[in-house]
Amino acid sequence: MGTERPQTSGESELRLPGAELDVLACLWRLGKATARELRGALHDLRPMTHGSIGTLLNRLQVKGLVRKKKGNVGKAFIFQPTRQPATGYRQIAAGMLRRVFGGNSVAFVTALLETKPPTPEELEALRELIERLGKEQGR
Repeated sequence: MGTERPQTSGESELRLPGAELDVLACLWRLGKATARELRGALHDLRPMTHGSIGTLLNRLQVKGLVRKKKGNVGKAFIFQPTRQPATGYRQIAAGMLRRVFGGNSVAFVTALLETKPPTPEELEALRELIERLGKEQGR
């Protein structure tokens, strides 16, 4: 049996339990926040006690995914993600593509776009992406 070690921010895939991922994704959206602000922002998605948020933030900090600094007022700390969301999003999507869709990217994208149809602006960005990817493969 191998020994388990903590995930670090430089590893190839972001594997987090759902609650940790929800907190990290919320931090990506907010940029930085106190535990109280995170709790409020997550309330509709995942209601948690203040202690639970603190535990999850500590776990993310140990994994190198979040850093904290002392706020200007009171005892509150301000938490910030240590990596850009695009990197995390790609790693999460790659894991889901492999585990859930068996590597079938067309099925993955179809499920995604049928779940939340893109806006006209998003469709244009997708067209540009497909065109760029086609050119890169034709090198």
